[in-house]
Amino acid sequence: MKLHFKQSLLSFLSLIFLFATSQVVAQTYAKNGMVVSANKTSSQTGIDILKKGGNAIDAAVATAFSLAVTHPAAGNIGGGGFIVYMKSDGDVTTFDFREKAPLASTPTMFLGEDGKVKDNSNHDSLKAVGVPGTVAGLYAAHQKYGKLPWKDVVQPAIDQAEHGFEFIWSLYFTAERYKKSNQYPFMSSYFDNENGEVTEPGQLWKQKALANTLKHIRDKGKDGFYKGEVAQKIEDYMKENGGIITKKDLAKYDAIERKPVKGTYKGFDIYGMPPPSSGGATLIQMMNTMELVDWKNIEFNSTEYVHVVAEAMRRAYADRAEHLGDPDFNPDMPVDKLISKAHAKNRFDNLDMERASVSDSTKFGHPYDGKNTTHFSVLDKDGNAVSMTYTLEHSYGVKMGSKELGFIFNNEMGDFNAVPGITTSGYQIGTKPNLIAPEKRMLSSMTPTIVGKDGKPYLIIGSPGGRTIINTVFQTTLNVLEFDMRIDKAIEAMKIHHQWFPDVLTYEKHLMSPDTRKALEAMGHKLSARSSLGVLMGITFNTELGIITGASDSARPDGGAIGY
Repeated sequence: MKLHFKQSLLSFLSLIFLFATSQVVAQTYAKNGMVVSANKTSSQTGIDILKKGGNAIDAAVATAFSLAVTHPAAGNIGGGGFIVYMKSDGDVTTFDFREKAPLASTPTMFLGEDGKVKDNSNHDSLKAVGVPGTVAGLYAAHQKYGKLPWKDVVQPAIDQAEHGFEFIWSLYFTAERYKKSNQYPFMSSYFDNENGEVTEPGQLWKQKALANTLKHIRDKGKDGFYKGEVAQKIEDYMKENGGIITKKDLAKYDAIERKPVKGTYKGFDIYGMPPPSSGGATLIQMMNTMELVDWKNIEFNSTEYVHVVAEAMRRAYADRAEHLGDPDFNPDMPVDKLISKAHAKNRFDNLDMERASVSDSTKFGHPYDGKNTTHFSVLDKDGNAVSMTYTLEHSYGVKMGSKELGFIFNNEMGDFNAVPGITTSGYQIGTKPNLIAPEKRMLSSMTPTIVGKDGKPYLIIGSPGGRTIINTVFQTTLNVLEFDMRIDKAIEAMKIHHQWFPDVLTYEKHLMSPDTRKALEAMGHKLSARSSLGVLMGITFNTELGIITGASDSARPDGGAIGY
């Protein structure tokens, strides 16, 4: 009897241990290189490229193409995104490969006769697809800064698509859901094996059509996607199914190398994406505000902490909604003003530490942004660093694609302001900088970020999360720079989110104390709980010891920080 009780107790304790350890993010250490992404297979792909003599750009390109195979909810060749690249000499540049509105686009293309968005068409139709930018962006970055031949960095993804990789449970759950709903015909068979059945966990999932598309990209570079056979098939599919993208749209697409936005925080240099990403400018504005806070008298996660962080978010998101958009269509955007210390002080001076501000829907707001983006961070042995975020907008984008091509299209047109001139207290924004126009890039919340110290990378960070991205990256950056947290602790610490409109303070369920919630509500904050905010992939670099540390958010259990 005693033995039986002892065995039961040991079994129970073992279960407790397994549960506890499954929630813990283990840091990974290395000296020669690190890749942290949403999928272990893809992280290993990047590391293999580094081991072959590739640099951070080579590894980023290989990882990105691999994620298009292993993480199709967000990894993509049918979407777009941004790269922030810090070279070993401390110079920083960025690549903008955000999707563009097709030539046939108009400012009111999604509206019905009543002036309202018709049937959610800016998210749920092929007209919602922006001209994809991922292939052009990866090619542009590689041609300028890569070391290995192009074919060598694309081939691993081809092998994974053609020969298969081990199907994981998260994909299986998704596959079963789409198979049963049958709402999206393309997705209902997308995860099938060669017998026409949903691939089982542990089986090899092969994607022959995607492999063939990747072979065109391998052999012809950017032209393998934007011209020739693939471009023709994209146009044919669009014409047959109500889309508006043409071969001309594809042939005209180019990624742009842009100068980063730069800020400082107590001796650190912060580099981010300029518009059409709103991430860099908004994060820097909030960090400037945090520099004015007397942290000696405010405890981390206290009511005062949450309040001042939320109010900084509120003000920065208001500026984001009013001013930011595609710089090629908005040449007079006041970005320098927004990221200035003086502007932060003006915003900070009207912050009431005892009371929540009130958002005004007649002035500012925030456009909708999807939740299924993905981010990865890379550091090589020479100190070159890549922070890359790319997306399909919603999870699996528009959930449509050609079976001949094997990839899923984005629904990024939903990131434009669909109803010109009308801003409400919910999600609808009508400000001019982000209205639809042919060849315009829609505003984004993606926030790939590199923090430097003395000309060397110190923190490489980013996250998916749609409209919450900027704030999760902001808080993780603050955790590392102000509170000196380890990267894993900084990633897992409680996050909040406020985006000006709707006027709601969102917090992570079970991580904020009841007393803090009551105190915030008494100050006038409207609270809403979510299970989690963001899925951060981060790297820190200790230059004195030459040690790289990586951590993958526990919210993405298939993610992996892999180094060597």
